Order: sequence, then structure tokens, then C-alpha cells
Amino acid sequence: MRKVVYFLTTVFIIGCAKENAKGPTDYVDVFIGTKSPGHTYPGATLPFGMAQLSPDTRNDHTSWPACAGYDYTDKSIIGFTHTHLSGTGVPDLGDILFMPTTGKIQTSPGTVENPDSGYRSRFNHKNESAEPGYYSVLLDDYGIKVELTTTLRTGLHRYTFPKTNEAHIIIDLEHRDPVIESEFRIISDTEIVGYRRSKAWAGDQRQYFAARFSKPIVSYQVLHGKTISTEAKEFNDKKIIAALNFEASESEVLAQVALSAVSIESAKKNLEAEFANWDFDGTRQEAKQIWNKSLGKIEITDTNEDKKEIFYTSLYHSLLTPNLYNDVDGKYRGMDDKIHAVDDFTNYTVFSLWDTFRGLHPLLTIIEPEVTRDIVVTLQKKYEQFGEIPMWELAANDTRCMIGYHGASVMADAYIKGITNVDAEKVLEAMVTSANVEKRGINYYTELGFVPTNKSSQSVSKTLEYAYDDWCIAQMAKAIGNEEVYQDFSKRARFFVNLFDEETKFMRPRRSNRKWIADFDPTSLGKTYNFNFTEGNSYQYSLFVPHDIATMVDVVGGEAQFDQWLDNLFSAQAEKQEEHSDVSGLIGQYAHGNEPSHHIAYLYNYVGKPWKTQEKVHQILNELYTSEADGICGNDDAGQMSAWYVLSSLGFYSVTPGSPYYVIGSPTFENAVLYLDNGKKFTIKANNASNENIYFSSVTINGKPYPYSYLKHSDIVNGGELVFEMTNTPNTKWGVDMKHRPISDTKEIVGIPYLKSEHKEFLGSMTVDFGCDTREAEIYFTTDGSEPTQYSTKFTVPFTVDKTTSLKVKAFHKTMESSYTAKFTLTKLSDITNVDRNTLQQGLNYAYYEGIFRSVYDFSRVPPVQTGIVESVDISNRLRDEWIGYDFDGYIDIPTSGTYTFEVSANDGAQLLIDDKELFESDGRKSFSFTQKEEVILSKGLHKFEVKYFQCSDNIGLSVFWEGPGFGRKDIPAKLFYCKN
Repeated sequence: MRKVVYFLTTVFIIGCAKENAKGPTDYVDVFIGTKSPGHTYPGATLPFGMAQLSPDTRNDHTSWPACAGYDYTDKSIIGFTHTHLSGTGVPDLGDILFMPTTGKIQTSPGTVENPDSGYRSRFNHKNESAEPGYYSVLLDDYGIKVELTTTLRTGLHRYTFPKTNEAHIIIDLEHRDPVIESEFRIISDTEIVGYRRSKAWAGDQRQYFAARFSKPIVSYQVLHGKTISTEAKEFNDKKIIAALNFEASESEVLAQVALSAVSIESAKKNLEAEFANWDFDGTRQEAKQIWNKSLGKIEITDTNEDKKEIFYTSLYHSLLTPNLYNDVDGKYRGMDDKIHAVDDFTNYTVFSLWDTFRGLHPLLTIIEPEVTRDIVVTLQKKYEQFGEIPMWELAANDTRCMIGYHGASVMADAYIKGITNVDAEKVLEAMVTSANVEKRGINYYTELGFVPTNKSSQSVSKTLEYAYDDWCIAQMAKAIGNEEVYQDFSKRARFFVNLFDEETKFMRPRRSNRKWIADFDPTSLGKTYNFNFTEGNSYQYSLFVPHDIATMVDVVGGEAQFDQWLDNLFSAQAEKQEEHSDVSGLIGQYAHGNEPSHHIAYLYNYVGKPWKTQEKVHQILNELYTSEADGICGNDDAGQMSAWYVLSSLGFYSVTPGSPYYVIGSPTFENAVLYLDNGKKFTIKANNASNENIYFSSVTINGKPYPYSYLKHSDIVNGGELVFEMTNTPNTKWGVDMKHRPISDTKEIVGIPYLKSEHKEFLGSMTVDFGCDTREAEIYFTTDGSEPTQYSTKFTVPFTVDKTTSLKVKAFHKTMESSYTAKFTLTKLSDITNVDRNTLQQGLNYAYYEGIFRSVYDFSRVPPVQTGIVESVDISNRLRDEWIGYDFDGYIDIPTSGTYTFEVSANDGAQLLIDDKELFESDGRKSFSFTQKEEVILSKGLHKFEVKYFQCSDNIGLSVFWEGPGFGRKDIPAKLFYCKN
């Protein structure tokens, strides 16, 4: 009998233990990162889900803390919207706001300072809770308990009302971003549909919805424009705010809202397909199971519960984006604004590629290979619809935010790691075309071997990031056997050396005449930031050469100097960093809160000092990530900050996406198991891991000693066991030998030959003189369009041309690979007589735009608000002082042939074109106190003249000056401007 009792007791204890055992979702704290600057949201969604149903506490579409719609410091909630961005630095989405209320109906949201002035409600964090797939809060002003959960394409609300005779649900289609148009229809007493088209960071976003209620609507009033209606069924206006009234005293009202970017009919189909049949608790449980499955792909064992909470929250954030962007019938809105249908892939949106190519997408190649494959196809399709891979895609719009063509990195990384079930030729075509667009400084980059500071903004960052992306393109071409593209882009990948200054040992801005800028300060985020670096400075960017660290070691002077360079970076003073809010999470000049620094801690491995990497990685993990609401030291940037934590805490990081290797750091958990989609598992053990034991004495893979300080992707996906023996003493012998260090793709390539003249236009004749930075290089050229070889004409002395001439130029060296081919067209100018002055009148045509512009190229898909003629370049007739653009177009009458200097001061950015040729442009924020100017040789007569301008921040301003033969700097006289009648 005692044995039976003992057996039953044991079974009971084991059963209770299993019932009380924590699953991965139990370790997720969705409030981590919701306090600025993390910019995450706490609401309900599914992995990569279309719907992100979450509370909004802010409705300012330009506010920094409002990027995700919710900030933990706020005390009142406006309502609950169905789309949100996670961790971005710019606000958008927040579509289709629902807000349950009681009492008098209000159609204004009210203010943070005075919630009583509108329908928003106070709340207390004590009455707020959330987990993956679920959110709940008590609205204090109304006594309403709100609960939210989701399916892939729908949001499910449950409102529990108090005792009341006035129960309402406010539906605000005006909330947050400027509305272009909206529509609202009442289909029955339990169904509504609608549409909202808005412009913000995404310049043209369309969101359709269909909603169903568990109880009938007994009455309603709809504010449309300035009119309130209580009987009509259909409404069209930019301002639509509806109040639906229910008999809901002391009872629940559920609402399920389906989304679509295609049409109302598609939203209805999504609702029918995913309708929860009012089973809120069942839907919530299913969402939790889905999250447990996704999060359970990595199983962590450790005694430190706080670290596990940070880990699983980071993994959760890593699985929020990109987001599903096709309906149940396969239809989706493309970047050409046309409706397409998926065939064998899932379409996605929200690609913060400048951030996520570094760590998030490499993480997804391991734990979500099928999603990664579909991401590659999605980017390829976006290229086909848009003409290039988008830079930062949102809701089928390219926001043009940040720089680079980093979709190439994502696509190459996936293919190199074995995710090859894509149309490889089309993928490569998308990469190559995107790398050759004639804008954003790429035209100068391919001619000079770098982006010059006087021609294009963010010049250093662009050069370095273009070079890395070019390397990724080369790897893709090599993988599919395209030798021509491989050779071409391998040479472009070396262009980073053209901005390394031997004197300062930093990447330094350079003018098109190859002269370095004066007054260079590598720590500056002021003038230098505005002109030449993207959210960083030269300290943080000088090591952004992830594909060729070996060359960087050489150019700084060798391993000892590189090691010291890294030490200096982590210890240098950083008092100037506060000049930019994105540059945060500081350890010396290392800025973990922004992405250009993310690989730097791992670079000690490249010079045989991996124990220093182990120290820095643990410092970052333990100091810059916490389990508090402000536990992310910068914008999570669509999961990149979180992905860094996930990978680094496991013990490795993707220093060079596009290669099949990861660099080993130091694991922080006792045991981690990766359950792979191919049915295999990869185990990482850190024996004796603790806060003090951050180093390891030895490493084995599958029981065999492992001397390499890098890890192969195949080692992970083939399954196995990686074991670290942790200790508190650095092992200064492991990973030291050159053959055991991370692989760096280094090639000796001759520098690109260049034209010594800054001008490619001339009046009578021109002396042609070439140079090359590689000593003892020999230069050959052709004038017939053929590729130069060592059998072509050899350049020995300067020569003269007196007619328009096209040149291809290449440099050779006996011990190196030949250079990239430079191409120049030297144009002979003559007086212009082919413009009929009788068809012209004084002034310039102008088009005025309103929208979220971050580049002068953003106007192409946006109709102007107004057009007309002005006397000269003048923005005084603008209708507002932010988020605007201008295009001034016409002719300038050049009084005499000669050399002219044009100067433009613009906040935020401008482009100057003469005869349809760009003199310079800026596609990022620039202070009005700085200018761009350029010399140009012009012949007498009427030349086409165009200035494009955009403004997206404070201190609006645009000024244009010139100087020329016989006169100094001054405004261009209005009498010299003409335009078509």
C-alpha cells in the first residue's frame, strides 16, 4: 500500500511540475523596450503577423517617443490601433483606432496634458498586463477592461463594460498620420467596413478593414468632415470619426477586425477565413501556442531567470518583422501600386534593411529558413515592381530612409547559406541593377572609387556601405558562376581604401579633386555627421569594412596597431555623442545603440586576441541590456538590437553577412539548444558559466578540439554540440594562430584610375591627364567603347582632345589584379542656339509638394499640391514649414562662356542640375548653415536649370548663389531665369 501511495504521490508531483513549468512565452516581457529610446510596442501580434493590435498613447506622427505609438512613461491611452512599427526611429502606422468609452460621446482624442478634453483615458501600469499574443488594460476613466489578441490578419478585441446606459466604441480613421482619403460604411447592425489612405513616412499607405461585433449596434453617430450623421450608411471624407452605441451594461462586447492593403472585399475574405467565432480565450491560447512554438526553437537552460527573460524577449522582438503582406487569397499591393498575387511565396513588408542585414536576417537564416527564402523572393519582386531593391520599405513604399542597397546583403547571405530555392539569376539581376542606379552618389562612386563630400551627403558612410554591398553581390555572382559580375564587384568592394587617410588613420571625407577635408575631427557628430556620416562618426565608421578586415589591419599599420585602435575606440572620450539621439549605448566611442558599431567587439579575433572580444561582448550583454522598460539602449530597429543579443548570448555573431561564417564571442548561458527546421538540433554548452567566468579555456565541436575563432553555418544547421569550458582567466593561446582566425576576403587590386581634372566639359580643347594611387601601376585606355587591356593604348603623358570623347580607363600592375574600369565622357561645349526664346517667359516653373521626404528623388510618385511660376528659386509661397518639397525648373541665361560656381544652402536637402546633369545632391538631413558648391564650365546661352529641395525638420531654408567670369559670389539675378510659356 505504501508503494502505491508513493507512486501516486510521485506522479502527482511530476504532473504539477510539468503544469507549472515555464514555457518560452512566460519569459517574455513585452514591456521591455517600450520606454524611449527602445520604441517597441506591448500589444498583441503573431510572428511576422499582419496585425499588430496595441495601445496608442501618442498621436503625433512626427514625435520621437511616438514611433511605436506607445511610450511607457505616458499616463493615458488614446485607443487601440491595428498596425504598429517595432523599434524604429521614425513614426508611422497606427491605423484604424478603436476605443471603448462610456458616458458622453466625444470625437476628439484629447491631449496628454488634459485627457478629459477627449475620449482618451487614464490608466495605471498596475492594471496593465501582456504576454505574446495578448494585452489587457483597465481604462480608469471608463471602468472598461480591454483585452486584445490576434490571428495573422485580424485583431480581436474584448471589452468588458461596467454598469452603464451609455456604452460606445469610437472608431477614428483620422488618428495619427495625415489622411489622403477615407471611407466608412455600416453594412449591418453587426458589421462595418472602411478604408484609410494616409501619408507619413510611407508616402502613400492604403489600409482597408472589415469588422464584426458580437452584439448589435443600436445606434451610431458619424462625424465626417464637419457634419454629424446618425442615419446615413456610407461616408467619404478625410475626417471620419464614428461612435457606435451598444447595449452593453456589465457585459462584454467583442470586435474582430480584419486588415488588407488590397481592398475591402479582401479584408472581408480575411475576416471570414480567420474569424474566431467569438472564442477570445481560445484565440488567445492559440496565439500563445504559436509563440511558444516559434520561441521554443531555442531552448535556454540557466539559473539566472533575469537573463532568460532578456533573451526570450529579445528573441520575441526578433520575430516581429518583417510583416505578412498578402491576403488569404494571395493578393497583395505591390510597390508599383498594382495588385499582384503570390504564387509560391509569402509576401512581406517592413524592411529596415540598413539595420537588420547585420544580425536579424542572419539569425533568421538559422531559425526561420523558410521565412528567409520568402524574404528573398519578396525583395526580388519589389525590385521588379519598383526598379530597384528598396532601401527601407514600408507598406509598399520605399521611405528612402538610411543608405546603401543592403537588400543585396540579405539575399546573398541567404543563398550562400544554402537557401537556394529562388530564381538566382533574377536575384542577381536585382542586386546589380540596384547597385548601378544613377543617384545617391553611386554615379560618383563608380567613377572616382568613392563618394565625394562635395557631391553627395553622407559620403563616407555611403562609400563604405556600397563597398560592402558590392562584395555581397560578388559572392552571389561567384556562387552561381557569373564570373564577369564577380570580378567587377570584387573590385568595387575594395573602394573603401580610397577614403582611408594614412595621416589620421581614419576614414576621412574627400572631395572630388581627391583632397581631404580640413579640420577633421573623428569624434564629431556635428558638421561631420551632417555631411559625411550616417548616424555616427569616423570612429564608429572607420571599421565598417566587414568583408575585408585583413586589409584594414594592414592599412592601420599591422596587428599591434589594429589592436590598439580597438582599445582606443572602447576607451576614447565621447562627450560629443549627445549631439544625436540615435547614437547611444556608449562604451567610449563604441555606440551599441546604433548599428554601425555592432560588429566591432568581434574584431579582436582577427588579430589573435579573442579574449578581448569575450570581455567586450560580456560587457555589452550585461551593461546595455536589462529587463526594465528602458532595457534596450537604442531603437530596437525592427529587431536588430534584439537579434544582436540573441546571437551574442549564444556565443557568436554575424560579422560578415554574405559569408557562411560567424565569429565566436563567448556564450552567456549554461546550455542552449537550437531546434532546427530540418529536424536536427545544435547544442551549445557553457560549462561553469557565471558572471565571473566570461572566458573559456577550451572549445570542442562534437567532442573534438576546436581551435578556430569562427563557426561555420553548416556546423550549426547540420546539428551537433559546441562545448565551451568557461573560466575567469583569459586563454591567450586559443585562436591566436593565423590559420585559426576568421576568414577575410582580401585581394590585392590596383586602385581605380582617375581623371586629374575636375571638369569633364571644355570649351575649345582639353588636356587629359590620368592618375592612379597604386604605385608603379600602368594605365591603358580606349576611345571606341571596348574594355581596356594591356594591348590597348598606354597612357604615358597627358594628351589633348578637341572633340567630345568617351574613354574607358584601366590600371594594371604586375603583382596585383587589374583595376575597376573607369568611364568618362569628355564633352566639348558650344554656344547654345537651339532654344527659341519666343517660347519662353521670365521666371521658373515650380511644383510644390507636401509629404514625408528624405530625398529629392521622393517626389516622383507624389502629385504636387500646387504649381506655378516664380521669379527665382524662392520658397516663400509654401503652405507650411515642415515635410515639404519643391522642384524649380526652367532655363538660366549664361551671359558669357566660362567657369561658374554654383552654391546651394538647404535644410534639409537639395539637388542642382544643369543641362540635366547633377552637380551635387544631398539625400539626408543637413543643417542650413552648411552649403554645397561646385564649379562647372558653361557656354554662352540658355541652359536647362533645375533645383529640387526637401525639408523634414526645423530651421527651414533654401538659398542659391553663384559666381563667374568678372563677378563674385551673389544671388542669381532673376532676369536670367526663363521658363516655357
